[in-house]
Amino acid sequence: MTGMLGVLGQALIYVVPFLLVLTLVVTVHELGHFLTARAFGVKMERFSIGFGRAIFQRTDKRGVEWRLGWLPLGGYVKFAGDLDATGVPDKVGLEALKKDLIAAHGAGAEKDYLYFKPLWQRALVVAGGPLANFVLAIFIFTLLFSLVGVELRPARVMQVQPDSPAAVAGFLPGDLITRVNGKLIADGGEVTQVVALSSGDPVQFTVERAGADVQLTATPERKIEENPIAGRVSVGRIGLALGSSRDEVRHVRYGPIAAVGRGFQETGNILSTTFTYIGRIFSGRESGDQFSGPLGIAKASGALTNAAVAANPDPLAMAGNLLLTLTSFAAILSVGIGFLNLLPVPVLDGGHLMFYAYEAVARRPVAAQVQEAGYRVGLALLASLMLFATWNDLQKLNLFKFLGGLVS
Repeated sequence: MTGMLGVLGQALIYVVPFLLVLTLVVTVHELGHFLTARAFGVKMERFSIGFGRAIFQRTDKRGVEWRLGWLPLGGYVKFAGDLDATGVPDKVGLEALKKDLIAAHGAGAEKDYLYFKPLWQRALVVAGGPLANFVLAIFIFTLLFSLVGVELRPARVMQVQPDSPAAVAGFLPGDLITRVNGKLIADGGEVTQVVALSSGDPVQFTVERAGADVQLTATPERKIEENPIAGRVSVGRIGLALGSSRDEVRHVRYGPIAAVGRGFQETGNILSTTFTYIGRIFSGRESGDQFSGPLGIAKASGALTNAAVAANPDPLAMAGNLLLTLTSFAAILSVGIGFLNLLPVPVLDGGHLMFYAYEAVARRPVAAQVQEAGYRVGLALLASLMLFATWNDLQKLNLFKFLGGLVS
């Protein structure tokens, strides 16, 4: 019985934080669609967080049903007049819908429906979800930079591994890395991030040595490592151990305006890293094995929760650190979900924007048959991506060993 309670406790540590963070991010995404649509006077039937049978539902005075489903793995906004799975009727469907609306409610009734709004308004409604995710991330990062601040640790070289790319390039202990590929460096983590995504590509370094700038070039080698948060990862390394003395570490809290700027910058950095990684996949320099699905995200949130709890024996400090950790994780996940939804896949927001782009050029909606075929292909692509990400999670996390550790 005690062992079973231990398993359930560990499961809750991994599942509950994941669901809390996911629910926050999904709710903000759907609110982005909802509030943009409401601003343009679009009639809506339902706002749902979660799928399946409702455990809570209420209809407001505007006729919108607010629903909480028992399966908290997503959400949706249902617009009045949805005709098909793609949510974008073709010309024939629009004409039929307009006739039905006029017959039921009188002339002009169609003006409250999304599909009869100007194209630019429909596009903004679709883009409202991903944009809300980016706004959430910027807002969270802004709060963290202004209220909590950040520790900046200069990229001081503490050790150079013999026969490593760094040793071949001429790095010496005591060197201070000030620029990587021409970009000014304020924290050692920035160096690690660039190197990790540059295996096989030469990286240009500017180091400060004895008061003078020295230019060095090193090509990272691919290494397989065990990460306590992400599991088994494949990253670039050059053989440097970075550190900094206590006197060099700075704790910086930003003012409101500077914090907003840093919030934009941090969100942009995550998007830039994502684009870089995807670009390297298409160029054959990455295998895509770092993509994660729900299992990997749940494992990461659980590991972060465990680390936050273990680092603070005081309950109040523990709660504060846990809140900060999960909030930061929510910002990162929000950027990822916003980016994913903008991919030009018909089942996603980006697919709808792609159809709207065609409509803007051709002056007519995409044919129903094309939309249906695109929806099926998009659904297959999304399912394949999820399967691929899940397989990656099983490989990286060694799930069976992980589950065995819970039981033992």
